[in-house]
Amino acid sequence: MIDIGVINMNKNELRKKLTPMQYEVTQNNGTEPPFRNEYWNNNAEGIYVDIISGKPLFSSKDQYDAGCGWPSFTKPIEESEVLEKQDFSHGMIRTEVRSKTADSHLGHVFPDGPGPTGLRYCINSAALRFIPKEKLEEEGYSEFKQMFE
Repeated sequence: MIDIGVINMNKNELRKKLTPMQYEVTQNNGTEPPFRNEYWNNNAEGIYVDIISGKPLFSSKDQYDAGCGWPSFTKPIEESEVLEKQDFSHGMIRTEVRSKTADSHLGHVFPDGPGPTGLRYCINSAALRFIPKEKLEEEGYSEFKQMFE
C-alpha cells in the first residue's frame, strides 16, 4: 500500500519515477490543465490515493462535478492526511491542500462546495492514483471495501 521508499526519494529519484506533470504538480506546486487531466470526469467507484505515498486521500463517494475541470470532493477520507496552508501565489489568497505523509501539493480547497461541508477540494489528477472498488483488496486497501457495499 504505502511505498516508504518513494517517500524517502530525493528530487532526482522522484523525477525519474513520476511523469513530468506529476512532478510539476506535486513538487513545484503546479496545476494541470482543466478538463485535460485523467480524473476530472471519472465516474467509477473507488478511492484516490497520494501518487507518492499511497496514502488514501479521497473517495468517489464524496466526488462531484463542480464544473471546474478538476476532480472535486466534499471531504477527504481521513482529514489527518490532508494538510491545509495559506497560499498567496498568483496574486490570490487561497488555501492549499498538501498530503501530510509525502508533503506533496494536491490542489486547493474552497468554501463554495455543496453540503454538508460547503467545501470543494479541487485536486490535481496528477497528484492522485485511482484504485477502483474492484481492486481495493488486491492493492492493499481492503479496509475501504465496506464504503462501496
